[in-house]
Amino acid sequence: QVHLVESGGGLVQSGGSLRLSCAASGRHFGVFAMGWYRQAPGKQREMVAEISSGDSTNYKDSVKGRFTISRDNGLDTVYLQMNRLNAEDTGVYYCNAKGPVANYWGQGTQVTVSS
Repeated sequence: QVHLVESGGGLVQSGGSLRLSCAASGRHFGVFAMGWYRQAPGKQREMVAEISSGDSTNYKDSVKGRFTISRDNGLDTVYLQMNRLNAEDTGVYYCNAKGPVANYWGQGTQVTVSS
């Protein structure tokens, strides 16, 4: 079982930055592929960034060059650094952990970008 808690969301002006954190509790954090997903009002949840257990990364096209996902296995934490935010980045951001037999989600953190 893995419990995920996101933090770092908030209200920011267009062009600003935020750093999201996701703290995991449970066992074997290092074997999980971790990801950040977001859900805008009226839209489906979508992948924003992923990082494998071997630190390979993958990003949604619209955030490439602006967002950076990273992980600290010693702290059981994954981060999402978001720069040059725009209104289309608004949504609830969820942390995800993909294990060999199960998939876990955090409760989400709201990010609102004002134009």
